[in-house]
Amino acid sequence: MDLSEYLRHDATALAGLVRTGEVTATELLELAQARAAAVNHRLNAIVVPTDGFARDQIAAGPQGPLAGVPFLIKDLGQELKGYPTASGSKSLARHIATEHATITQRFLDAGLVVFGKTNTPEFGAKGITESDFWGPARSPWNTDHTPGGSSGGSGAAVAAGIVPAAGANDGGGSIRIPAACNGLVGLKATRGITPFGPQEGESTLGMAVEGAVTRTVRDAAAIYDAIVGPTPSSTYPTSVPDTPFVEQIRTAPTALRIGYSTASTINPNPHPEAIAAVERAATLLTELGHRVEEVPTPYDDAALSRDFLTIWFGSLAAQVEAARVATGATDADFESDTLAVAELGRSAGVVPFVTAANNVNSYVQQIDDFHSRFDLFLTPTLATPPLEVFATRTPPALQRGSRVIAKVHGGKLLGRTGILDDLIVQSLGWVPYTQLANLTGRPAISVPLHWTEAGLPLGVQFVGRLGADGQLLALAAQLEEAAPWFHRYADVRV
Repeated sequence: MDLSEYLRHDATALAGLVRTGEVTATELLELAQARAAAVNHRLNAIVVPTDGFARDQIAAGPQGPLAGVPFLIKDLGQELKGYPTASGSKSLARHIATEHATITQRFLDAGLVVFGKTNTPEFGAKGITESDFWGPARSPWNTDHTPGGSSGGSGAAVAAGIVPAAGANDGGGSIRIPAACNGLVGLKATRGITPFGPQEGESTLGMAVEGAVTRTVRDAAAIYDAIVGPTPSSTYPTSVPDTPFVEQIRTAPTALRIGYSTASTINPNPHPEAIAAVERAATLLTELGHRVEEVPTPYDDAALSRDFLTIWFGSLAAQVEAARVATGATDADFESDTLAVAELGRSAGVVPFVTAANNVNSYVQQIDDFHSRFDLFLTPTLATPPLEVFATRTPPALQRGSRVIAKVHGGKLLGRTGILDDLIVQSLGWVPYTQLANLTGRPAISVPLHWTEAGLPLGVQFVGRLGADGQLLALAAQLEEAAPWFHRYADVRV
């Protein structure tokens, strides 16, 4: 097999070739490594090589439905024993994992061969991947643009053909945003069906979930079949589908009621390309026999954004403190933006944090009411095409000011300046649609149905009822058949 053949196969197909002996796991690993060597210097997608671990895996004879397929995991929440998990931060650069994360173990049990870890922003706290520690990841479609975040390294690696799929996780859009930026499939699963632990439990009050980004729907189905399910340390029962996802996607869904909207209070003027992406999807869905209707936004997105960031900031403050305790890190070991946001979260106190958590019930009720009338909610995944790298970078003078404010614990004073409202626009203005699924625990998927005139991908998002993961994958498979995208991959100039 040569590289051109490798690029023409998804993970499911590659695993099939390994099973029949037409190719070996070693050959596939060497092809993936060669592709990485050719393009990673342009993308900065892989930041921790684990080639020795991969060779040991192959020597031991990987087993499972995806045995022998090259794979990458994220440098955040997907610990690999014996290797650092920096979470994009200098503060954890030497924090070596003493055991595999449960999600990593499930990837390994599926037979995926892990030869590296991918770039992420510090603590996964941004929708772009531009940490001071690892440096910016770049889109293989146009290296002047971001591959999104926080699973941006994984998204870039898959879109560039280094691997057909890669590990990711999603606390506010971090699977779906990179999927949309890179022309990939990105499923944020129903809360609780993919595992955390043993290093930590559910992150950010359960808003975050583990998963992957893939080029094809059937690969997403196969990987999620391999990783869903409870662990002995799960905090509540997990409902796993009776029928595997790989079987569910073989049958197109019957006519679905789909409400769609491009409106956002946070970004009142979505980019015309984002609107076009949804309108194209609505037309295609109608042609496929689904009942599609434009609807008002079924929840208070301005209030939800404030509550989301209140929870996020408080959680980030806790992460910074945990890193200090674990490694003795000082302020110099964190980014200025992280220190400022963590100080906002710390100084806000417990009451706003708990109030925001309690407010989640209202968003659950709002989306539940919507789902009493519609099966799925369709939106753009992004309000704009992928941003240019450093488009949202904090100016140096403000970075210095943030460090001073954090040092003197001036968060209360900072909070009175109205910075939270500014951060809502700055952080979420280009991605205002993804946080709903995280706060309410609903599944959501981004599928690559649109490319801009400039040649950049721009996905659309479907949000489903609790447990509708299979329905989302089945619809995505139907859309993939009607408007194929696998033949489109980023031809990175080496």
